[in-house]
Amino acid sequence: MIWAYSDNYSIFLLAAVFILLYGIYLYRFWKINQKIKVKKRRLVWKMVLRTLYFTLFLIAFAGPSIGTAMKEIKQEGKDIFLAIDLSRSMNAEDIKPSRLQRMKFELKNLVKNFSSDRLGIIIFSSEAFIQCPLTFDQNVIQLHLDGLNSDLVPNSGTDVAAPLKMAYNKFLTDESQEPKSKAIILISDGEDFGDGLEETIEQLNQSGIKVFSMGVGTGSGSTIPRGSGVVIDQETNRPAISRLSSDNLRRIANQTDGDYFELSDERQEIPQLIDAIAKLEGTVMASRTVEASSNKYFYFLLAGFVLAILDSILPVRTLSI
Repeated sequence: MIWAYSDNYSIFLLAAVFILLYGIYLYRFWKINQKIKVKKRRLVWKMVLRTLYFTLFLIAFAGPSIGTAMKEIKQEGKDIFLAIDLSRSMNAEDIKPSRLQRMKFELKNLVKNFSSDRLGIIIFSSEAFIQCPLTFDQNVIQLHLDGLNSDLVPNSGTDVAAPLKMAYNKFLTDESQEPKSKAIILISDGEDFGDGLEETIEQLNQSGIKVFSMGVGTGSGSTIPRGSGVVIDQETNRPAISRLSSDNLRRIANQTDGDYFELSDERQEIPQLIDAIAKLEGTVMASRTVEASSNKYFYFLLAGFVLAILDSILPVRTLSI
């Protein structure tokens, strides 16, 4: 027999409390016996009954597991690319301290949930670059996330199709996983000045690669810091305002059978994104067979409750009249 809760100290403490309280109970009856006649044999039966169901409660508390069975445990893994927008608009401060800084903080927490998966990082603006190839090394991923900033990429616009195309090509040349276990997490404020998006979405669809998009920013937006000033709109000669454009991100997610989420001070949907990625069926990386046992505490608990109910509704008379 295997015990799920093997803290003997707590069990002995509960038993000691029971013995103490029941000793006080018996002492009261002994005092009563000095004045009136008490049926001692019936008192003994009552003590045996209560001791029995209290013992059953203690056994149930300890969690007895009886019998063994062999159980196969499978370790599944997925390939996930983080496609991260590093255009200047990600420095906007409509999310504190900024879109980019908030996104880095949330992503560092997100990757901790996928320790059995291969993760990679693609950074992009007008062009896309592999920042970190697919790896199981969480420390490497965290290190690259720490170093993200908008100076790592050319900033002459934003091309959302570029990182998706690059991730698709990397998946295509990697034969270690099945297509159903591949996904892209696209993090951006949604601004897109590139082309070729429809063709890329079609390729991802045909390969079964899902895109989960994360919109970072707010509808009201804010100016974009640049040095000691702000970015100026060349057409109006006024400070440029960057706003979250979710339409493109929603469309990409919907057309690849993924989902869309948002990150702002009002909407913090990182937990929902984690759940959606976790539900993806991964490729079996390894499996092992372990000996498992079943916790049978319920039977002891049920038997104890039955005896306790009998004790309460069918009391044993201890006084003779």
